[in-house]
Amino acid sequence: MNTIVRKVKVLIVDDSAVVREVMTHALSQDPQIEVIGAASDPIFARQRMQREWPDVILLDVEMPRMDGISFLKQLMAERPTPVVICSTLTEKGAATTMAALSSGAVSFVTKPKLGLKDFLAGAAREIAIALKTAAAAHPRRLSSAASTGSGGSPAAAARPLPGASVRPLPEASGARTEDVVAMARTTHMVVAIGASTGGTQAIETVLTRLPRVMPGIVIVQHMPERFTASLAERLDQICELNVREARTGDRVAPGVALIAPGGKHMTIRRSGAYYEACVIDGPLVNRHRPSVDVLFRSVAQVAGANAIGMIMTGMGDDGARGLREMHDAGARTYAQDEASCVVYGMPKEAVRMGGVDEIIPLDRFPGALTLAARNSMT
Repeated sequence: MNTIVRKVKVLIVDDSAVVREVMTHALSQDPQIEVIGAASDPIFARQRMQREWPDVILLDVEMPRMDGISFLKQLMAERPTPVVICSTLTEKGAATTMAALSSGAVSFVTKPKLGLKDFLAGAAREIAIALKTAAAAHPRRLSSAASTGSGGSPAAAARPLPGASVRPLPEASGARTEDVVAMARTTHMVVAIGASTGGTQAIETVLTRLPRVMPGIVIVQHMPERFTASLAERLDQICELNVREARTGDRVAPGVALIAPGGKHMTIRRSGAYYEACVIDGPLVNRHRPSVDVLFRSVAQVAGANAIGMIMTGMGDDGARGLREMHDAGARTYAQDEASCVVYGMPKEAVRMGGVDEIIPLDRFPGALTLAARNSMT
């Protein structure tokens, strides 16, 4: 008996006739994809969507009549739909892509300014995978979680796993001024965060709600070169924390968040009483560079119980084994819950491998992280 597999309906929105033609042909070769239309700008896209709504949209950002970011914001406000941004691999393209991801895009693919036709034909498989992954995402859930206030007790929102050994957290209302001051002075704590698809929004949700008096933070977000620098720059502008792309020798200091550069792995090492970042070359790990597993494993080895690990939305299993190693070394570990994930892949695998102390909704991460850091120093 043959099983009928429902195809992913894709709408291409790009002002380049070459892009529309090549992508329509290339994507149509995938038996799991149906290109339902190709529009030269968002106005025409709207007209096409009135007849049939796509499962996912491949969206350019620079177009006549209406730019892609404005269209994306309207779409997410009216009827959130998975969107993959098609952006140029330039500094300007990276900054624009960060704005798109912050506005609700699930992920992005890059394209060169020259040799576009050959590139698109060759990258069709990668783009098809990105579209099929995005079609299974839940942008409404992430947007809802990100916009939710911080009301309620973060500790109460955390959901311990059955049988997990979890140290009790103090209530937020019982925090002492001296505890906060001690947090600012500590040189022994480190927070490690890993994310992939949907992670830029999730990381922004967490970091923008953290006070400057936090232990040093190290982050791996799956992204190519240039884009991590734009991500760090954007976050630095809107956070109390000092956020920057990591360089070898950077101190993992209180009030500082270091993001692994695209195309490089990041680890930490001990330097006297401090931790510092190491940016290194190396092969892909779990198909990624930077890899969450590479960072988490180094944190487990160097910081042990003086660490907090957080694994967030993303496809695949990168970070799951490393988080287990952190957990086994005595670190407190968290996973984002399915309801607030764009893609419940990495957290799901981390839970399955037994490396998670608590499953937490996205909007409860900042409070739970603050309390865990404070509790670890008492």
